[in-house]
Amino acid sequence: MSFKEKFAETRNNLRELRKAIPDTFGGFVQMEQAASADGALTHKQKELIALGIAVALRCEDCIISHVGACLRAGVTRAEIVEALGTAIQMSGGPGLMYASKALAAYDEAA
Repeated sequence: MSFKEKFAETRNNLRELRKAIPDTFGGFVQMEQAASADGALTHKQKELIALGIAVALRCEDCIISHVGACLRAGVTRAEIVEALGTAIQMSGGPGLMYASKALAAYDEAA
């Protein structure tokens, strides 16, 4: 399955979950919007941090979501690569494997 297909699948899965638990889902969305808003760090910087955490935690769907958010925020490939390097440094070999997935998703979606 391509990463674009995984993006679509993840979005569809989240739509179904939102229908099933709208209050919980809405609360999470509200928290995410507050946490990712510009402040001392920009939204773009926060998305790079979120992507790094997704790689370190080995959450493929999170990686897919945050690669998409990084693209919408105007993150460049060079910025993605640096963030992935930090994620690898913090998570070792497993992070290396998931960082490669994140870069492939970025390259396919960009």
